[in-house]
Amino acid sequence: MATHWTLGCDATDPQRIARFWARALDYVPEPGFDGPDNASIVDPDGVGPAIGFLRVPEPKTAKNRMHIDVRVAADAPREQAVRAKVAELVSFGATVVREEHYGDAFGHVVMLDPEGNEFCVA
Repeated sequence: MATHWTLGCDATDPQRIARFWARALDYVPEPGFDGPDNASIVDPDGVGPAIGFLRVPEPKTAKNRMHIDVRVAADAPREQAVRAKVAELVSFGATVVREEHYGDAFGHVVMLDPEGNEFCVA
């Protein structure tokens, strides 16, 4: 049996970044973890890990050492599904950094969340 775990993240505004990631991942707020200095989101199906956000005084200053990769469900052709998810995430406050290609093939899109944390959509 796998160990249950939570991804812990520093944040300038825990509530704002929790709302972004909840929308991006189709998660929901975790009851009881929604103070001014903390927020947590969970998979409503109880399958994925929780993600917690804690307020810290310092801003982000360097590249992430760990990041989330958003993997799209490919009901449509994969590149089309990735581009649709990227557009959705931009409407939630994310920023596109660049596209990556593997030779001539489309690979993934590097983005920033509203606090400047890098993540990929693949």
